[in-house]
Amino acid sequence: MPSEAHAKERKSVLQAAWGVCGTALLATAVFSLCVNLLMLAGPLYMLQIYDRVLVSRSMPTLVALSAILVALFFAMGILEWVRSKLMNRVAGRLNGILGPCLLDAILSEEAMRRSHIQTGLRDLVTLRQFLSSPGPMAFFDMPWVPIYLAVIFYMHWVLGVVALGGALLMLVLAVATDRLTRREILAASDIATYGQRMVAEAVRAIEPILTMGMKSAFARRWLHVHDLAEIAQRNAADRIGAFTAATSTLRLMLQSAILGVGAYLAINDAISAGMMIAASIITGRTLAPIGQAVSHWRSFLGALDAHGRLKRILDAQPPAVDTMELPRPVGRLDVVGLYAAPPGVKKPLLHAIDFALDPGEALGIIGPSASGKSTLARVLVGLWPAKRGAVRIDGNDVANWDPAQLGPWLGYLPQDVALLDGTVQDNIRRFDPDGDPDAVIEAARLVDVHELILRLPEGYDTKIGAGGRTLSAGQRQRIALARAVYDMPALVVLDEPNSNLDAEGDAALANAILRMKEAGSTVIVVAHRPSAITAVDKLLVLVDGRINLFGPKEKVYRQMNRSQRTAAVSIAEETGAEETGAGETGAGETGAGETGAEETGREQHVPA
Repeated sequence: MPSEAHAKERKSVLQAAWGVCGTALLATAVFSLCVNLLMLAGPLYMLQIYDRVLVSRSMPTLVALSAILVALFFAMGILEWVRSKLMNRVAGRLNGILGPCLLDAILSEEAMRRSHIQTGLRDLVTLRQFLSSPGPMAFFDMPWVPIYLAVIFYMHWVLGVVALGGALLMLVLAVATDRLTRREILAASDIATYGQRMVAEAVRAIEPILTMGMKSAFARRWLHVHDLAEIAQRNAADRIGAFTAATSTLRLMLQSAILGVGAYLAINDAISAGMMIAASIITGRTLAPIGQAVSHWRSFLGALDAHGRLKRILDAQPPAVDTMELPRPVGRLDVVGLYAAPPGVKKPLLHAIDFALDPGEALGIIGPSASGKSTLARVLVGLWPAKRGAVRIDGNDVANWDPAQLGPWLGYLPQDVALLDGTVQDNIRRFDPDGDPDAVIEAARLVDVHELILRLPEGYDTKIGAGGRTLSAGQRQRIALARAVYDMPALVVLDEPNSNLDAEGDAALANAILRMKEAGSTVIVVAHRPSAITAVDKLLVLVDGRINLFGPKEKVYRQMNRSQRTAAVSIAEETGAEETGAGETGAGETGAGETGAEETGREQHVPA
């Protein structure tokens, strides 16, 4: 959780966004003042018609009054249009300010583990749509309700009492609308969001769903959630519709009541006929903002809820800190007293991790499943924070580096290989528009994927689609490996880099590690398959989140007894160590993954 100071600073992001829009909001309020003043033109015109024109039968007066009214209404229309444009600009400016902040939060690994983060950008769209709708105008017009009531009281206190009673009754309806619909609306929104998450998860797991006949079962689950959301939305819409109808009916009844009471007062010479008509029109204008607020209540609550979620997302992010630009690191890595766990998990998964690597050294990290290997990989590159201790590159804590500054000097290949929609070249050069094409080719040659890329339909300019869907698993992994070694980073961390590679790919990986060592890069390889660590200098055996063994590879092999091998990983290699680790024989490895022939076949296959 961020500190209170961090939360206060991050709150200023949302407050600053509204602050930037302050001038436009103030101008909208000023224009609303003018619009509401001009709204009195109609009632005053009727007052003059009934009390002056009809009495004097003066055509010039009628023409002059009508011309003035047309000019005032024209000005009112212009002002209405301008304040609508201003609110559109407010919505656009908020979107421009908050959009990058939200994207930064969503791309943050810590934020990705928060359930509400997934709706962040959609909430921003909801807020923008509401601000661009007529709904906010009701709230700008609401302060004028007491002023209109004061004008009616000025005409006659009885008319004022009737209008005030109607306004209070409509306010009661508005409060009742809120009390009786808010829960249904928020419940419908939450259920709909859950349904969207279900679909997103199904898309990610589409292959087992279709292969193992799970489609119908999933559809039944989703339809159940969909029906619940529909029922909640229908109930909320029915209640809002009832209150909207009641509000419209009440407004018409009050206007008629003002006419009736006004007629009674006019018959008794308490007011003029013109005042009767003017009071009816002003009463309608008095009640209009309340009615408009009720009719837009659903979208208002949705925007209010979206604003609250946006606030929570931004509050959860630590404030940006200006850091001094540091020189390119040489790759000296020191891990000191490291305790770490996935974000949101309180109990450390890694305990007292200590080791150091010099530039040009390669380390293999092995161990049984759930021993914390991937967690350590993420902490080493700064994706996940340390609970205690530190990871230092060239003596500087990774947590203190600006990610944008450190990123180009790091290479990282996660277990779940992810490529972005674009060309092969775009992905290898990390979508840097100023990336060096020669460096792209050098990275591809380094991992022996250059020839494979040239066989693609358009070579390095081949579009790979979202997630690299036009490529095989092996092709994706090798291109992602080229991305990791692009421009020869100072520190390269590879998590299961050969999980989808054939024998040829394994050999290319070992050669790439050797060449990176020669270039002075520090290389860390997290591995289950023994072929991934043939080129490393040192081994770190991780068991239950603690270092079991660490040192030169041959020495660690000698120190490992049979039970330690079983607890760590199958590491049979040219050293002759017995392969009994994770219970994976050579055949088992092939069976668990894919045969070399199958992988090679897929690597040469280029989908149309």
